[in-house]
Amino acid sequence: MIYYEKGSENTVLSDRDLKEGLFSALDKLGKREKVLAIPPDFTRFHSHAGELTSMVYEYYGNKLTDVLPALGTHSPMTPDQLSTMFPGIPEELFRVHYWRSDVLTLGRVPGDYIAEITDNALNYDWPAQLNKLVCQGGHDLILSLGQVVPHEVIGMANYNKNLFVGTGGAEGINKSHFLGAVYGMERMMGRADNPVRKILNYASSHFISELPVVYVHTVVGRDDNENLVVRGLYIGDDEQVFTRAADLSLKVNFTVLDKPVKKVVVYLDPAEFKSTWLGNKSIYRTRMAIADGGELLVLAPGVKEFGEDPEIDQLIRKYGYFGTTETLQNLKENKDLEGNLSAAAHLIHGSSEGRFTITYCPGHLTKREIEKVNFKYGSLKNMLVKYNPATMKEGYNLQEDGEVVFYISNPALGLWACKERL
Repeated sequence: MIYYEKGSENTVLSDRDLKEGLFSALDKLGKREKVLAIPPDFTRFHSHAGELTSMVYEYYGNKLTDVLPALGTHSPMTPDQLSTMFPGIPEELFRVHYWRSDVLTLGRVPGDYIAEITDNALNYDWPAQLNKLVCQGGHDLILSLGQVVPHEVIGMANYNKNLFVGTGGAEGINKSHFLGAVYGMERMMGRADNPVRKILNYASSHFISELPVVYVHTVVGRDDNENLVVRGLYIGDDEQVFTRAADLSLKVNFTVLDKPVKKVVVYLDPAEFKSTWLGNKSIYRTRMAIADGGELLVLAPGVKEFGEDPEIDQLIRKYGYFGTTETLQNLKENKDLEGNLSAAAHLIHGSSEGRFTITYCPGHLTKREIEKVNFKYGSLKNMLVKYNPATMKEGYNLQEDGEVVFYISNPALGLWACKERL
């Protein structure tokens, strides 16, 4: 059921609009005594889910008993991040999701179903895992908040991904990421209906239909002045709320270019991107726009590590971004990689498969570290002078030396492709 919806390519929703829309939906839900909010973490700061979660606290007060950021495999949020993203919410309400230990398996999606929907690419079963607080917290309302936007693993982010991945366990996260990688990222991105989403929808209908989950989805885009604005707000408790938001997101967040781009320059905000695990969105979201033999240049002042999780960080350092064939071979021959399929999937996603070069300009990793994982290294200091984020505009830029580059200030906010690759 849809409790509230408003949005279009030209809509601009103010904080007041968001509050009125959210409160009208919550009014329809009736009285609640124990509420759990599941917003994204700081890596989705621009989703406006932080402001909406603060509004949830304003509405329910002490009836909002728990706030569980959907970390997935990401690092726990710091006190500064919590206060910045969720103003006004007491720190003692926040819970940390421990993806390796703090979960329950509610059921398993059968392997024959997975084989059917993946064209027999894989036939393992998949565990529907959730944080114990979500399953056993005794809440009479679970609000899952976040932004719908094109995504490399799930096609379009949010809806039940916020639950089964954001508060999921190691096996579920590993297998879902690997499935998307094997099926093919280009076959997934920007599509609301795909094998990974089908698995999550199966789990929703078979294993958590009794949980009182309501989804609060935003769609965020840029206005004519390149400022981020909220284009849509959708609140409901079934798949329809997601598909309507996804339809708008494709119009707002998907940029289709007439021809491939020879050089793309992506800036990674240091407050948001501290690892290649996150920063490689610069690769995922632009790969369908980059010409064969082209270059992706990543300005990454905050990047200090490869994986947010220490074990994953070591696997990335060990095996590197060498493409599908080598990663799958390493997977067969090495138990450590076999035991962490999300890392294997990430290694596949993070390679250009030799089609274009990837030059990373990190703030805190050495030339040796970058080149060891099969990226080219660039001097951040020099490249920030040549490609100054303060003066670059979104899209095509003509440099003083005559070079034409395509600039993206935040790869997490969209998807770019040329017509010939669609």
